Amino acid sequence: MYWTEDKGKKNEFVIPENVVDVVFALQGKAIPMDNAYALSKAIEKVLPWVEDDEQLGIHQVFGAESGNGWLRPENTENELLYLSHRQKLTVRVTQQRLNDIQHLTGKTLDVDGYELKVGKSTIRKLSDMSIVFARNVVVSDAGLSEEDFMKACAEQISEYGITIKKMMCGRERSIQLPDKKLITRGLMLADLGKTEAVILQEKGIGVGRKLGCGLFLPQKGIDAVNPD
Repeated sequence: MYWTEDKGKKNEFVIPENVVDVVFALQGKAIPMDNAYALSKAIEKVLPWVEDDEQLGIHQVFGAESGNGWLRPENTENELLYLSHRQKLTVRVTQQRLNDIQHLTGKTLDVDGYELKVGKSTIRKLSDMSIVFARNVVVSDAGLSEEDFMKACAEQISEYGITIKKMMCGRERSIQLPDKKLITRGLMLADLGKTEAVILQEKGIGVGRKLGCGLFLPQKGIDAVNPD
């Protein structure tokens, strides 16, 4: 028998599961559209350990940007997001906290006076796609110019050992806190290697992970960086 191994074949990349997204079903009528702070506090109330877990991230619950003649308002402070049956709550956790976070199932969250019933969960691995996007990034307590924002992001990402090939800044937004507004910007990176994409999702960038800030998600293209 004559047998030759294909030396040119590369080993398949296996996405590590050190950090995963836990995706919960939701039941509820509506919550505030600017729900980042209220949602994080509601989760901390039923699972007190969440407050001290610096690696845990809570994705904001978002609705559609537009549809059926409706446009998402620029000022969301007093607006409501009416929930569909497809709406999910996603929490990014380390493997060590995977069992603990699933205790959210069956709990009812009080999100600024609006009830959310948390249903069953599924586990979603991080992605190795070459484009990732974070809707809200905070790298300073003060609002930064686009140039300074990009510089601060580049410095932090370089500390991860990632060589930036393509990076794009998104529009400026804000998250209402009890005593101030937190100024954020979107951030997209492209042409990432598989390992680099996973590292960015695991580590995030900037502060405010429990407000949904600095949490990267995979994207198929660059359109998401400045949604209308």
